[in-house]
Amino acid sequence: MSKIFSFVMVGSNDFKKSSKFYDAIFVPLKVKKIVTTERYVGYGHLDEPKELKFYITKPRNGEPATYGNGTMVAFLAETREAVNKFHEIALQNGAIDEGLPGVREDGNYYAYVRDLDGNKITAKCISN
Repeated sequence: MSKIFSFVMVGSNDFKKSSKFYDAIFVPLKVKKIVTTERYVGYGHLDEPKELKFYITKPRNGEPATYGNGTMVAFLAETREAVNKFHEIALQNGAIDEGLPGVREDGNYYAYVRDLDGNKITAKCISN
């Protein structure tokens, strides 16, 4: 259990497209959609489906959703293969490549993309 984060939210201007995108890229990470409302879509890990940890949301102020420069959300993957699949599926579903799968300077395995709204996201597999 994380002692730092309760959940993460990213803004979206098109729930239908964004939800379809995240539904697809989350398969190799064992994350699934748990709830959909008019304001947000919530996701949780298959091991803890009642614990919503990631949301796509419409901004509460009614303004268009934008991404933050220097902001990134990192998702844990169990294997390098899951990271590779995350990256592949993301690109097939309209993401922009921000870094091919590979080992980075900390010794862990990552892949980076921008989602349909420009949010930078990564999948990370911790190397032993």
